[in-house]
Amino acid sequence: MHAEKLSFDLFNALPDVECQERIRAAKARLGRKVVLLCHHYQRADIYQHADLTGDSLKLARLASQSDAQYIVFCGVHFMAEVADILSKPEQTAILPDLAAGCSMADMANLAKVERCWCELSAVLNAEEEVMPVTYINSAADLKAFCGEHGGIVCTSSNARTIAEWAFARRPKILFFPDQHLGRWTGHKMGIPLDEMMVWDPDLENGGLTVEQIRKAKLLLWKGHCSVHQMFQKSQIDAFRQQYPEGKVIAHPECNFEVCLNSDDVGSTEYIVKVIKEAPSGTRWLVGTELNLVDRLAREMLPQGKIIQFMSHITCMCSTMQRIDPQHLAWVLENLAEGCVVNAIQVPPHEAELARVALERMLAVS
Repeated sequence: MHAEKLSFDLFNALPDVECQERIRAAKARLGRKVVLLCHHYQRADIYQHADLTGDSLKLARLASQSDAQYIVFCGVHFMAEVADILSKPEQTAILPDLAAGCSMADMANLAKVERCWCELSAVLNAEEEVMPVTYINSAADLKAFCGEHGGIVCTSSNARTIAEWAFARRPKILFFPDQHLGRWTGHKMGIPLDEMMVWDPDLENGGLTVEQIRKAKLLLWKGHCSVHQMFQKSQIDAFRQQYPEGKVIAHPECNFEVCLNSDDVGSTEYIVKVIKEAPSGTRWLVGTELNLVDRLAREMLPQGKIIQFMSHITCMCSTMQRIDPQHLAWVLENLAEGCVVNAIQVPPHEAELARVALERMLAVS
């Protein structure tokens, strides 16, 4: 494609309504050449244009199965990287705004993970005793690190299945970047809390003694999702006091106390499924991102289900919010004019190793 690129400045000042019309027109022009993937946390004015929706695992699968020439990912950077890794060579993955990152993914980087691996290797035979498992919410080079060291990727949907796979091969897991998903997964498998140690990458040996490293079955990277840290046990207590018959469901990225005091815990896809299948007239307190909860609340209203957001403070995935109608219209119009903008291309050697870890996950789950 050698067409002249349309400047984002032409779109930045446009009102949302005009952008929506231009998105629809550009999509119509592109037809089956483009597929629009939207994560559950995506804002409503973008989500309405989705061809395919879901959580990280579902969208990873859908990206690999798409025949479209262009995969426009309305999510965050690591999701578009996964789409690029799993897609066919002739396909292009695109992220409408390159600033749409993930603060949790940023809490673990390759240099710190490699240093951690060296420190573990000084205490243990890391290659034989420790299985590196990265949450899909991580950069491609960390997935490549797992691919290189016999490790694997997981999502919140399949974390337990993946952990069982890992423990069948090595006695310990190094889990990054989200300590909360790791801890909840370990707890559900019956691992005592004193065998799950937090590894602080800014401290020597993760801030742990040699004895603690040797005793730990699960080494949990000191990372978290800022959105899911807004939810607290006190919010659940207040809800139960007001609505004793109400049900509480939370995402495993929430802190341990919130998960422990919820009636059910699961991925975004699981939360949607449970609430959709619940009896009419039920009331739910939901601990996950606001856009998803709001969408569910609107969809479930005709069935008499009342869906409440767990926190009194509005908390959205602020980086996902960066994908706005202006960026989407800009990307699609450029494609319609024959120009690719914001292509996500993982370096080939990195993509190859990351694909190994991702394909292990897809095979196991």
